[in-house]
Amino acid sequence: MKKVLLSIAGLAVLVVAAFFAFALSPAEIDAIERPAADSFDADLVAKGRDLAALGNCLTCHQSEGGAPYAGGYGVETPVGTIYGSNITPDPETGIGRWSKAAFVRSMREGLGREGEHLYPAFPYTHFTRVTDGDLEALYAFLMTRQAVAKTVPNPDLPFPMNVRPLLAAWKLLFLDEGAAPSDGLGDELERGRYLVDGLGHCGACHTPRNLFLTEKTDAYLRGGEASGWANPPLAGDIHSPSPWTAVQIATYLDGGFAEAHGVAAGPMAEVAAKLKDAPAADISAMAAYLVSLQTGVAMPSADNSKTATPSERIALGETLYRGACARCHEANGQRATSAPGSSQGLPLAQSTALHAPDGRNFAQFVLHGVEAPNGEAGWPMPGFADLLTDEQIAAIADYLRHELAQQSVWDDMSERIADIRSQGEVAR
Repeated sequence: MKKVLLSIAGLAVLVVAAFFAFALSPAEIDAIERPAADSFDADLVAKGRDLAALGNCLTCHQSEGGAPYAGGYGVETPVGTIYGSNITPDPETGIGRWSKAAFVRSMREGLGREGEHLYPAFPYTHFTRVTDGDLEALYAFLMTRQAVAKTVPNPDLPFPMNVRPLLAAWKLLFLDEGAAPSDGLGDELERGRYLVDGLGHCGACHTPRNLFLTEKTDAYLRGGEASGWANPPLAGDIHSPSPWTAVQIATYLDGGFAEAHGVAAGPMAEVAAKLKDAPAADISAMAAYLVSLQTGVAMPSADNSKTATPSERIALGETLYRGACARCHEANGQRATSAPGSSQGLPLAQSTALHAPDGRNFAQFVLHGVEAPNGEAGWPMPGFADLLTDEQIAAIADYLRHELAQQSVWDDMSERIADIRSQGEVAR
């Protein structure tokens, strides 16, 4: 018995020693001289450009008003702020001295060239599924960008989250390394799955996370949270009386106005703005795959508590709605035919935000409106934060939930609106 205990203790020591060896001293990959831009094949660079758009690299690797791919954008996480790194080929502050092997390792293992562990706000848990050929193309594209000398801030994280070696334990538990097979990617659904799960990293925002902030595999694409918004489910039952079609999803991903569903807003607006530059065939493949995951609509039965005489707040909400909203949405919640421009009047009876389990997205829309990112042409809706009080917005929400969605009003809506207002408008 004593020998068995000693063996177990010895094994434990070996495991701990192996862990610290892995955590504290990942191998450094030798620096190289920055490759000349003309040393990369033009077709490979063009392919990398398309892949960078599909991966939304600029969303996290460009600060507001900053140079493309020079980093500095603050990614808000539940444990603090992590800043997108400089991935231009600058030799000192970017990846100019990274070999292709160092780049591939960072995408698959979450390690910097010098061996430092990278935080999974950089979604290498998804990028590890990207094929060798696509990573080679991405490397070629990034190494031919304009080099920008810019040092980004260190992560703003509390102890012990700021101790990078501890990420080794997280990786041992949750990182599934390995390149995606290239076979079968010619099939549209398989191509769509590959892009959604890999470079598109849709699950990073649309899959709920557990206590360790890793995605719940048993709730794949069943909805998540980001920057004060509820990211709706992309798989299973959806929060809308109208299932999405592949054409509607492709239009939405491309930054357009999807009939019966509206336009991308909040954190998704910047994603859609980048996907406009992606190949149409790839957007269609992603849309086809996402449609294949829908199983129905998560619609509760009609609210039988509706009465002939609406409550005082519902009556107030109707008055406010007719004055502030009906010009674009019409009194019955359908599209306004008299208002100019096809962006006018999402039929609110179909609105995902109105049918969601809670009212946070509805509050975001009404408070901050919808505008195209970075001044691009888009589908505007004015915000009413300076025109309506929290109680007035809550009254409109009660009216629309009662009359159009025919569901019970959201609980504590005034408090939720006040909380979202206090946080200010989400930058992206």
